[in-house]
Amino acid sequence: MRIAATYANGEIFQHFGHTQQFKVYEVEDGKIVASKIIGSNGAGHGALAGLLSQGGIDVLICGGIGGGAINALGQAGIEVYAGAAGSPDAAVEALLAGALPKVGEATCHSDHSHSHSCANHGGACHQ
Repeated sequence: MRIAATYANGEIFQHFGHTQQFKVYEVEDGKIVASKIIGSNGAGHGALAGLLSQGGIDVLICGGIGGGAINALGQAGIEVYAGAAGSPDAAVEALLAGALPKVGEATCHSDHSHSHSCANHGGACHQ
């Protein structure tokens, strides 16, 4: 299994559509066997699902994400665990232990002003 987490400065990046990097984990028999950092090549949220799909990613862990991105990832066969924060290593370990909650809905919507801090509603903005 391959798991990707949005990534910046050692933490889960909070805006899927603007992530510059992913930390990708190789998992075998329920254990992390390798990890590496990959760039998003400046792809916006529309192209990120394709990038992850081409990379053989099975699961995405992220902070904020919108409904369109969740749909695109779902169509690519990628499970989404949104609303995560902190260490991506800890989030992957929680996922493997069955303790990471799965959020199947958008954690941010494009029907509001971006003049506020997206953390005010539990996730980062995603349009």
